[in-house]
Amino acid sequence: MINPSEVKDRAAGAIMGAFIGDALAVGPHWYYDLTELRRDYGDWIDEYTDPKPGRYHDGLKAGQLSQAGFILELMLHSLVENKGYDEKDFCRRMDEELFPLLDGTPISGPGNYTSQSIRDAWRKRVQQNLPWGQTGGHADTTEAIERTLAIAVRYAFQPDKLAAAITQNAILTQEDETVVSMTVAFGAVLGLVVEGNRLDADISAKLMKRVKSGALPFHAVTNDDLQPPQKGDPDPPRAGRFASPDALLSPSYMAAAAFDSDIRIDPPWKVSIVYGMPCAIYHQLPAAYYLSALFHNDFESAVLHAVNGGGQNQARAILTATLTGAQVGLSGIPKRFLDGLNNADELTQLAEKLASDIEPI
Repeated sequence: MINPSEVKDRAAGAIMGAFIGDALAVGPHWYYDLTELRRDYGDWIDEYTDPKPGRYHDGLKAGQLSQAGFILELMLHSLVENKGYDEKDFCRRMDEELFPLLDGTPISGPGNYTSQSIRDAWRKRVQQNLPWGQTGGHADTTEAIERTLAIAVRYAFQPDKLAAAITQNAILTQEDETVVSMTVAFGAVLGLVVEGNRLDADISAKLMKRVKSGALPFHAVTNDDLQPPQKGDPDPPRAGRFASPDALLSPSYMAAAAFDSDIRIDPPWKVSIVYGMPCAIYHQLPAAYYLSALFHNDFESAVLHAVNGGGQNQARAILTATLTGAQVGLSGIPKRFLDGLNNADELTQLAEKLASDIEPI
């Protein structure tokens, strides 16, 4: 039986987890030399930190958000004020509240860094005056996930709406079909976790049931448990645009690895070395799934191991912390992470407003 107060707690935990993960990595963001990272921040980062002079986000202070957090907040305001996803309203906010702060260079804008996909969208929208819908670029990052995670929370109990809204929003800045499919898959996983499901080896089977029902827009020809189709089976109708469901299968493999006593990534922050430190979505998602499964009831360990792995630790921390925050709930996030977060009270109120709009069914 669904407990609305628990759903609200998980939903708010997912949103606040993302903000916390973003802010924790502002200081030590994008160190690919782990010796240099340890020299600047010590053997273990366990709190908000200032960026070092001359590095990414220089000028920000401990506990402040990067541009990813800024855009996530824009998305939350849009979702709350419109009682759901409204593409026109979100695009207006990008035009009016973000783009005037950018100049097309990397070291600019909120957070003192602008990602490739947002720079591409800015050039097409501002310099070339193209309409939204013709603004997507080729970046293969988790940039769209970092804002659409709020859509996943809002539509956790409506997977068809979740998938449609995330797809529509993701293609505004990223047009690669594989990247978009992995973005939608992450949202579908997060939605299940907000519902109350654990991120474990069974989660992909639950996702595939939604593919079979037509709720998730992935094509699949296999039968249950990935058994081969039988002679005479009809070609299943496409539920949507994505040719393969493989992005929905990955989370279970990562979770199985986390729970397998014969597999150990020790210490767990070295997940960044196993799956890769770079920005690309295919490096980031496996690490986030692994850490969120391993530390399903320990928010602090999950997010700190994500941060201490170096490389693109900000994306890794956002993704890990939103999945883990959804598992432990806002009530399970240590108070010190909220106390040190800039504008935490306002962000928490916004997260709780979104959580109140969820329609459990």
